[in-house]
Formats: sequence, C-alpha cells, structure tokens
Amino acid sequence: MSTDRVGIIGIGQSAFTARRDDASYPDLVRESVVLAMNDAGLAFDDIQGVVYSLSPDAMVGIGNAERLGVDAVGARNKRFLRINTGGATGISSVAAAYYHVASGACDVVLTAGADKVGECGDSQTVLNKIWDPTYERQLPLGTINMLGMSAIRYMDFYGLTEEDMARVTVKNRRQAALNPNAHLRKVVSIDDVLASRYIAWPVKLMDCCPQSSGGGAMVLASERFIKERKLDAVWITGLAHCSESYWLGDRMGKNPAADHADAFALARSFQRAYKMAGITSPNEQVHVAELYAPFSNTEYHAIDAAGFCKPGESIAMLREGQFELGGRLPVNPSGGTLCTNAIAVTAMIRVAEVALQVWGRAGAHQVEGARIGIASGNGGDHQFFGTMIVEA
Repeated sequence: MSTDRVGIIGIGQSAFTARRDDASYPDLVRESVVLAMNDAGLAFDDIQGVVYSLSPDAMVGIGNAERLGVDAVGARNKRFLRINTGGATGISSVAAAYYHVASGACDVVLTAGADKVGECGDSQTVLNKIWDPTYERQLPLGTINMLGMSAIRYMDFYGLTEEDMARVTVKNRRQAALNPNAHLRKVVSIDDVLASRYIAWPVKLMDCCPQSSGGGAMVLASERFIKERKLDAVWITGLAHCSESYWLGDRMGKNPAADHADAFALARSFQRAYKMAGITSPNEQVHVAELYAPFSNTEYHAIDAAGFCKPGESIAMLREGQFELGGRLPVNPSGGTLCTNAIAVTAMIRVAEVALQVWGRAGAHQVEGARIGIASGNGGDHQFFGTMIVEA
C-alpha cells in the first residue's frame, strides 16, 4: 500500500427525479461525469481507471449493462471494473476506487454510475430474488416488508412509535427542500405521514424512499498527484465493509447473534472505519452524517450503529432535535435516501454529500463548521454494509 492519503477532488450529481425519459443510461451517467470532471479540473486523459457503479442487470433490463457505459465514462483502454452490492453499490464503488489509488496502481480514478429505478417495472419482484429460494422467497419478501419486520422488532425492544417514524420523514423532507438535487422536496407534517396508506405495517407510503432516476460521479486521486497539481481536496481517512447472515429467520429468533431490530454488521463496519481514521468518540468527534436509511425506521438503528448513542436512545435524541440541521449532530442534511434513491448511486451520493459538507460546499443545507463526516450504505437483505469517514 502507498503511504499517500487518498483525496476526493471532484463531485458530480444529477438533479434526481422520478423519471428521465430524455436520457439513456449512458446519457445519464455522462451527465454526472462531466460535472465531476469539471469540478476536478481534469481531462479524461488524466483518468487511469474507472469503477462503474450499476444495479443488477435485472433492474436495468439489459445484460452486461456496464458495456453501454464504457465510452460515456471515458474508460476505453483503461482499467474498468463494475461493482454491484445492492443498495451498498455506490459506497462499494467509492471503496474500490479508493483502493486502486491507495494500492499505488493508479494516481487518479473515476467512479460513476446512474439508475432509473422507476423504469424497472417492478423492483420489488427483482429484489425478492435476494432471499433463500426454499424457505424465505415465497413469503413473498420485498425490501418494504423486510424492513417493516425490522420496525416491529425495534418497536418491541426500544419503544419506537409510528409517530417517531413520521418525525424522521418530516425532518428529512424539510432538509431535502434545501437541496436542489433531491427528488422529494415537499415539506410534510407528522399528520401527513400518519395519514398516508400502509405499505407493510407499520411502514406507510411516506415512510418509504422514492424510485429515483439520476447519476453520480466522483474523482479520487493520490496525495502526491493532488499536491503536484495544487488541487483542492478532502480526504478519505477510514473505510470498511462488513456482512452478516442473509437468513432473516436467524435474525428474529429468541437469541439471535445479530437481531433484525438493529444493524449489527453496520456497527462493526463503523467501528473498523473509525479505528482506521483514529476516531475514538464518534458522538463527540463527528460533525455530520449521511446514513443510508431508505425507510424512516431504519434511520434510528443507523444512528445507533454509528455510535452516536446506545441502541434505542436515538428515539429521544431525535425528538429533541439533536439530529436536525442546526442541531448537535445533523443526520442526512441532504434529505438522505428517504428523499432520493437511484439505487446504483444512492450510497455514493451519501459519500459525495459528506464530502461537500466538510468541504464547505453544501449550499443551503451546509452544516456550519463541519470538518469530519461519515457515510454508509446498506446492501442485500439488510445484511451487507459499507462505511466511510471523510475529513477536510
């Protein structure tokens, strides 16, 4: 491994919407790549490798769909790697780009992707295939009822209510209203959320993330390259991935090793990333967090797993406003996954938004004085997690 740090020097993201009928996948990814390259001030000849962040072929509807993007991301005759780890795909792609640079294999790497989730047809039917085909797939399971069961267990263990879930939606929608790239930007009330129809009890429509279309891209470079070119950067100082069993039954018994109420492997992943970054007290040292929470209830156990409090204490802390913009430790100031979810790049945008925060470039949703931020991504059936620490 190189002793150089790895920096983020360019960021690009679409203005996410429900559909982008005007753009193909290559068009959409190119859109964010051009923004990131202009932000970095580099030409495509400077890029030595590309990590392509893309959903499963079944979601895209095209076999080996990454082949469509080679020219769009300027990857011809360069190292080219496709990543797919479900909802964690975006952060896994940033991690892969990081290791291309940290290993010394490349000085500059581009990671990019795009998604059109609303054009998939039936994403929950596709996502049903991630479960065991004999015992669990026939329920039938989708990501909504999977995390509805998680909400029920969190309610049972820690006293979560449907109103507490609604508070997360209200907070994130209010913050998304300040973010011009967010998909759902309409401010809502607790009563609005509670009045929305049930999808899988206790999860209601406004407790769920949208199906978004858009792209994201980031440029990473070695410290030597950044200093030689006199470029501005923020630094990835810690990262990790961790996974647990995908058997839901094993996580909802009487004495499970990793209960479905919590995010056991996410907590382990954060612990490893913190150790790498030298963070010993995240509750005191971290200034901002972009945590992958596609449903309102999952933000609570993500906050717990990040080490900001003991399990269940996040409920009272969120009621007090501690995790809001202007609060002690803002969580998802961009609006988060609950307001924008183009699956292939959702977790990448978590990293990008944290980078913009510590860079002081987050605009109307900027957290004042943010210098250390964290990001996460969830994949599989809430079993595979990636985490990252970004510092100014």
